[in-house]
Amino acid sequence: MKIIQITDTHFSPGKPHFNGNWAPLLSWIEATGADLIVHTGDLTVDGADKDVDITFSMDLMRQVSIPMLIVPGNHDVGHLNGSDQPVNAERLSRWRSLAGDDRWLEDAAGWRFIGLNSLLLGHEDDEEEAQFEWLHQALSDRAGRRVALFAHKPLFVDEPDEGDTGYWSVRPAQRRRLYDLIAAHDVALFASGHLHWAWQGRFDNTQLTWGPSAAFIIDKMERAMPGERLIGAVVHEFDSGVESRIVAVPGMTAYVLDDVVHEVYPQAVKPREPVE
Repeated sequence: MKIIQITDTHFSPGKPHFNGNWAPLLSWIEATGADLIVHTGDLTVDGADKDVDITFSMDLMRQVSIPMLIVPGNHDVGHLNGSDQPVNAERLSRWRSLAGDDRWLEDAAGWRFIGLNSLLLGHEDDEEEAQFEWLHQALSDRAGRRVALFAHKPLFVDEPDEGDTGYWSVRPAQRRRLYDLIAAHDVALFASGHLHWAWQGRFDNTQLTWGPSAAFIIDKMERAMPGERLIGAVVHEFDSGVESRIVAVPGMTAYVLDDVVHEVYPQAVKPREPVE
């Protein structure tokens, strides 16, 4: 069973800065002979507030002849309370009506593949709790299948027991709940995106993979993180175990967000310190 993971494509009809990477990525995907494509979120530039970003991006995804499953990212449904675009009922409804379910499971080749909406984690509300209940059930009735989890946000950035990283990873309380479920249910892989860094490691018996963005890398705007800056995808091969390979896809451009952030995400630009 071969799954291609793509992530952080950031497509938009109004802000087409990264759209040029779709043609080479699509060509490469079609040549892989994969059984399934999993997109781990940030499909759009601003699907959280713009229907057209989601519909435009979903039209691109429908060009793929291989079945695809998608989980949303923060640019698709919003982020934590206190952010510019918190997850709310309107944003979740927009995604669900235009893109489909924000969580899913797929059984194949002796595996159970599960997609989570990691942007619900940290809200401590009914939506978060409903997803945890759903996940517990999905793991409990797996009938001996091994498990791979796909989500937008990683479990952690630097250390498994680190504190709250805010924007970047799952919050500590929710992370601990996931750790307990992962340990109890033979989860072999936790694959994510979001960081725009490509990295592989392990936590206890689980392989961790951060998929590289298909849109841009970040230079000086944020701190360095584990792994490497590259543009591409991940090939996951599932048999009795899982082997994953991070690929720099030929023909794709490593756009640098720092160069265009004022145009694409003006709200992310930090105000300059006043000159005295």
